[in-house]
Amino acid sequence: MIGRLNHVAIAVPDLEAASAQYRDTLGAKVGSPQDEPDHGVTVVFIELPNTKIELLHPLGEGSPITAFLEKNPSGGIHHVCYEVEDILAARDKLQATGARVLGDGNPKIGAHGKPVLFLHPKDFTGTLVELEQV
Repeated sequence: MIGRLNHVAIAVPDLEAASAQYRDTLGAKVGSPQDEPDHGVTVVFIELPNTKIELLHPLGEGSPITAFLEKNPSGGIHHVCYEVEDILAARDKLQATGARVLGDGNPKIGAHGKPVLFLHPKDFTGTLVELEQV
């Protein structure tokens, strides 16, 4: 059902410093900050030859990244994102096996302009999983 790894998301306390580290220290291609108000984050994508890194920073009140950074002040891996061909079919199959979809179970439009869903970390060995339709 899942396809390729789309990205690994890392929550960061300082988006500018993290972007500079990837650009200046590691020599990576770093995108511009992009506000995603529906998800409560500002993101920066780091382009790698085989996948992407998504830097996440809180945006606005009630951002889910704020709570994560309170528990992990230095930042850390927040989630992994896998591609799926049909997000509704993937959701239905996962729910039929007992996996929990976060939110109301309906896809939202993600940072790439495509439908996404998040799966409960307790159902996936402690890892928050994002599915993105390709």
